[in-house]
Amino acid sequence: MKPASFRYAAARSVTEAVDLLSEHSDAAKLLAGGQSLVPMMNLRLSRPEILIDLNRIPQKDGIYVERGALRVEMLARQRSAERSELVRANLPILAEAISQIGHSQIRSRGTLVGSCCHADPSAEIPAVLAAVDGSVRLEGSQGLRDVPSQDFFLGFFQTALAPDEVATDLVFPLPPAGTGASFLEFARRHGDFAIVGVAALVTLGSDGSIARAALALAGVGPACVRASQAEAFLTGKRAEPTAFAEGARLASQEIEPQSDVQASEGYRRELARTLVERALATAAARAVREVA
Repeated sequence: MKPASFRYAAARSVTEAVDLLSEHSDAAKLLAGGQSLVPMMNLRLSRPEILIDLNRIPQKDGIYVERGALRVEMLARQRSAERSELVRANLPILAEAISQIGHSQIRSRGTLVGSCCHADPSAEIPAVLAAVDGSVRLEGSQGLRDVPSQDFFLGFFQTALAPDEVATDLVFPLPPAGTGASFLEFARRHGDFAIVGVAALVTLGSDGSIARAALALAGVGPACVRASQAEAFLTGKRAEPTAFAEGARLASQEIEPQSDVQASEGYRRELARTLVERALATAAARAVREVA
């Protein structure tokens, strides 16, 4: 299929993109990687009157560390982040999660910021952003604002982006020393959307107990879900299989999975329990190596 007819504009700066959005409002769509938008346009699920291309904006594809956080700019490609030594050294869970997105051709064009703005509840990058308590920087006609991940993802394909705003950066706070992390997901075939995905971080204290745990799950609700009850239970516990099993059980009770053609609600809940238990064990083992 082919998309419905549309006008095309190539923004040369974020300010120009904001001005175009302010002029056209809900009739406009932004194009960065286009790996989600273009198929939706071809299927006529999205019919923008004007497509605003961001790819002509210079020097907005950076990935760097500043003030204790990994910052990813709006045109940084997923493949660049996946292969980045800076990412692997400072936030390896992000590279691990990106490696499970689609295929390399998709990752070579898709952007991290675009994935978060698309807000597919099964997506990997929003789950990592949520697990590390990250934020999204937005620029609009009213200026700049930084929106925490828990306030940015509102529901199925819904975010806090205003009609005249552009998401310019993702900010991933770096975990403290002694933290191990793991991202696991299950899909029917390589490259398919995940039925369930889990981002887990475990920080060990000097006595070997869990000082902090973070769990974010994808594919189990209208947006990525933080398993706060499981996190609270794990804090202070020994990093042992019994604790991981109980934390996984609690996490499986906090989610709101739905049945669809891929999996039933019960299957998703049991799969989430299994993946959380495995991800916690892997994250804890990696944390031990960090402490050593």
